[in-house]
Amino acid sequence: MNRVIHPIEEESYRRLRARLDTSHLPPLTRAVVERVIHSAADLEYADDLVMDEGELAKAHAALHGGAPVVVDVEMVAAGITRRETVCRLRDAVAGPGLTRSAHAIRLAHEQVGPGALWVIGNAPTALEELLTLDAAPALVIGLPVGFVGAVESKAALRESGLPAVSNVSEKGGSAVASAALNALLYHPVSTEEKS
Repeated sequence: MNRVIHPIEEESYRRLRARLDTSHLPPLTRAVVERVIHSAADLEYADDLVMDEGELAKAHAALHGGAPVVVDVEMVAAGITRRETVCRLRDAVAGPGLTRSAHAIRLAHEQVGPGALWVIGNAPTALEELLTLDAAPALVIGLPVGFVGAVESKAALRESGLPAVSNVSEKGGSAVASAALNALLYHPVSTEEKS
């Protein structure tokens, strides 16, 4: 992807790197950490995020190979640039023991099947529902925000063994979730991935 980087963004990253040394991180991990920090102006994400470089590499290849991207809310979709996303929240309905966000995840799973990248930035119940499905995801970016269920749903994601980007604290949200996906989207494709 040829992307023109605005001078303001270049300066922002220069300042970020002046305050936080990320040079020791593997390339995709560094890309995700820096873009998430940049999206929130919150250096604490450097110690809060949890991810694995090998899983990121596989997800990066899947993303650039055309795997679908599913989001929990339109705000996450709005933050993902240069890529179509699937968001079924408008079609979803709440029911007994089922939030609209959870129902939207069920609908999206029926639509995309296995191998998608899932980006959850708002609703812990969406992440909880995803974990009950046999989604076989390429990656789950599980960064829902809040004081009710966010920490627990992200801990459950890490315990699930699914390839994931998550964080330990209550922090999260649409901007950071879409930033994590954009980091993979913007990162160059290696010659090995092209072949």
